[in-house]
Amino acid sequence: MRGAVIHAPGDVRFETVDDPKIEKPTDAIIRTVVTCVCGSDLWPYRGLEPIGDPHPMGHEYVGVVEEVGSEVTAVRPGQFVVGSFATSDNTCANCRNGWQSHCLNRVFMGTCQAEYVRIPNAQGTLVATDEHPPEEMLPGLLAVSDVMGTGWYAALAAEVRPGGTAVVVGDGAVGLCGVIAAKEMGAERVIAMSRHEPRQRLAREFGATDIIDERGEEGVALVKEMTGGIGADSVLECVGTSQSMRQALHAARPGGNVGFVGVPHEVAVDGEELFHSHVALRGGPAPVRGYLPDLIDRVLAGHIDPGKVFDLTLPLAEVAEGYKAMDERRAIKTLLKP
Repeated sequence: MRGAVIHAPGDVRFETVDDPKIEKPTDAIIRTVVTCVCGSDLWPYRGLEPIGDPHPMGHEYVGVVEEVGSEVTAVRPGQFVVGSFATSDNTCANCRNGWQSHCLNRVFMGTCQAEYVRIPNAQGTLVATDEHPPEEMLPGLLAVSDVMGTGWYAALAAEVRPGGTAVVVGDGAVGLCGVIAAKEMGAERVIAMSRHEPRQRLAREFGATDIIDERGEEGVALVKEMTGGIGADSVLECVGTSQSMRQALHAARPGGNVGFVGVPHEVAVDGEELFHSHVALRGGPAPVRGYLPDLIDRVLAGHIDPGKVFDLTLPLAEVAEGYKAMDERRAIKTLLKP
C-alpha cells in the first residue's frame, strides 16, 4: 500500500509501505476513508521534535473494517468506524475511571496517513456507526477522532460551567473545537484569542462571543478588563508553548481552572507562582474514547460541525503539500482522501 513517511524536517513523502497485518488477536485492519494532518504533526516537520529513522505519520482516522482478530467482537468487517489517537482496551482500571488515553495497554497511533491501518486494542477503541455516514459527515466524524475530542477534554479539564466565562488560547483546530465545546457546555461568554481573520470568523461561527488579537500579557490584560479585573473562570490552553501556558495561567481568575491539551514544548510551570495563584491545572492526552459515542451522535444529528476546521482537502498522494500548507498557515487543517 501507499502512505506518508517523514524522512527529515520538511521532508514528508508518499511512498510504498508495508501492508498492515493482524499481529495480535485484539487487532483490526481498517481501510482508511479519510485521514488528515494534525497540528502536532508539525512539531517534527518543523524540526522541533527528533525524527530518527524515516517512519510513517498520522494518528487521526475513520474507516471501514476489513479484518478483525479472533478476540474482536465489538466491530465486524464492513462496518464504518471511528477511533482515537490513543488506543485502549476500555476495561482496565484507568479506562474504567475514564482515562482511556492512559490505558495500561495503550498504543499511540502513528501510521494513519495511509490507505490501510492496523488498529491495536480494536475491541475497546473502535466505535461503529449504525450505517455508513454520508460524504458530508466525514470531516466532522474525522474531527471527533482527535481535535474535537481534545477540545472537549480541554473544556472539561478547565471545568467550563453554564453561565461561566471561558477563554480559548490557540486558534488551531483544537482551539476552535474548544470553542465548540465551551459553548456546548453552557459558557455564557467564550473569548477566543486569535490574530488570524479566517480563524476568527470560524471561532465566531462556532460560538465565540469575543475575540482578542493580542498575545502574552497584553492579551491577559484585555481578558482581565473584560472580566471586571478578575480573570476567566475557565481557560483552555490549546497550543503547547511556554508563552501560551503563561498566558493561560495568568488569564484565569483565582480559583479558576486551566485545561491544557497543547503538547508541551519547553513549558515550565513555576510552582510557587501556581501555589499563590489559586489556579487549578489539569491536562494531558485527551481520553477521546470516552467521548466518542456522544460526540459522534452530535455530529450525525447535525448539532455540531467540527469538520469545518478542515479548510483544505487533498488526495492522500499530495500529503506533502498538506503539511506545507499548514506549516505556512495557509490552512487550519488538511483533510486527506486516499
